[in-house]
Amino acid sequence: MTAFYTRRQFVASTALAGAAGLLLPGVARAQAQPVALRVESRVLDVNGKAAKVFALRQPDGTRGLVAEAGRRFHVRLENRISEPTLVHWHGLTPPSAQDGVPGLSQPALKPGESYVYDFPLARPGTNWMHSHVGLQEQLLMAAPLIVRDPAERGRDEQEVVVLFHDFTFRDPAEIFAGLRGGGTGAQGGHGAAPMGSMQHTPQQMTQTMPGMQHGAAAPAAPAAAHLYDVEYDAFLANDRTLADPEIVRVDAGGRVRLRLINGATTTNFALDLGALEGTLVAVDGVDVVPVRARRFDFAIAQRLDIRIALPKEPGAWPVLVQREGDVRRTGIVLAARGAKVTKIADAAETPVPPLGLALETILRAAKPLAARPADRKIALVFTEEPGFRWLINGKAFGEHAPIAVKKGERVEFTFEDRTTMAHPIHLHGHHFQVVALDGKPLAGAVRDTVLVPAKGRVTVAFDADNPGHWAIHCHNLYHMAGGMMASVKYEA
Repeated sequence: MTAFYTRRQFVASTALAGAAGLLLPGVARAQAQPVALRVESRVLDVNGKAAKVFALRQPDGTRGLVAEAGRRFHVRLENRISEPTLVHWHGLTPPSAQDGVPGLSQPALKPGESYVYDFPLARPGTNWMHSHVGLQEQLLMAAPLIVRDPAERGRDEQEVVVLFHDFTFRDPAEIFAGLRGGGTGAQGGHGAAPMGSMQHTPQQMTQTMPGMQHGAAAPAAPAAAHLYDVEYDAFLANDRTLADPEIVRVDAGGRVRLRLINGATTTNFALDLGALEGTLVAVDGVDVVPVRARRFDFAIAQRLDIRIALPKEPGAWPVLVQREGDVRRTGIVLAARGAKVTKIADAAETPVPPLGLALETILRAAKPLAARPADRKIALVFTEEPGFRWLINGKAFGEHAPIAVKKGERVEFTFEDRTTMAHPIHLHGHHFQVVALDGKPLAGAVRDTVLVPAKGRVTVAFDADNPGHWAIHCHNLYHMAGGMMASVKYEA
């Protein structure tokens, strides 16, 4: 689990780390020996039932990694599970060969293999890591990847990192097979039998990935819009439900920085700070013009950095996320010492509306891209077909030619969603700026994942400054498995 520090402990340890030229425990260090990060299996208790899932952790049990901008990402990834795997460093901009996507950057690591990653960390931010092999991400192969800003050493602020996830006891391969056969809505829902030993292999999962054989045709896709394909047994915040939430001890009157990561595979959330008002200072690890509110939209794979000044009177303050269009929720509790923490129901009184472009409309980049015309404008149109096929420009991954760009170009992508669902679109190796919503120009946020609403259009711009071969895909895991991925390749 993530270690939490009190505000004073955090300030003192950060100052000491900076003076010593090192970082906190669990931090990737600028030294000859890489930090070990192990892919392992573990057993997790979810509301009284045991489930076999994955972990990304260091030998001392620290989940994920914490590093500092200006240093190097020097990490040895060790595969200690019984199937091939590979990890993508979501939000970082490594050389293409170290991006962690099989077929585009490097082969998956076989059981017992390891690989040393070594590249500079150019910018601070709240990022995360997750498998890019088959459906392993659904089985919690994900963890935080925090890159701190050295300019903020000694800041009188407590850091709280929360990774949210959607959880099912069912085998993800079984869920995906049901979706391919025409099932919707109830895949992996309440009351599903606990998952036994994992019978699938990455090779079996890969056979259902886009570009392979698709099997028999299924009934036509529904015409009406819908919010999700998969039901879940629980929603997790740092591996826990609201039946036994994480209680983070804080100082009344203190300052907290929430680093929130939506690591769910198919679930968009709305964040609710309850009685607290927070200041959103970054999205996807990149600074924005601050926005003060109590509720924030929070799509799959996105991150929110929120600063909070706690009330001077001791209390307990839930930080909750609620699935869009639903009452189900999860979260943590910030609690001053001595404060009474009451039980929180895992269902709200009313559902939250579907996510849209409301927050995106008001976000502004703290450091927007330099003004210049686009050298290339490329339309990516999303459609769906029977058999749970989700397509980009009419094709599934493996059927496309790579999208060509040249180093130094300003590139604009316009994402047009003609499907019945919203899609969180992630571009690897780059950050882009949101420059138009439904055709209306704006100087929006710089980020790496943007939600494109059903029947909506979003235009983003980026500078082609990181040569290589990069994935661009929907971050709904089952949509990506159903074909919704393409690639961007630099021309020589």
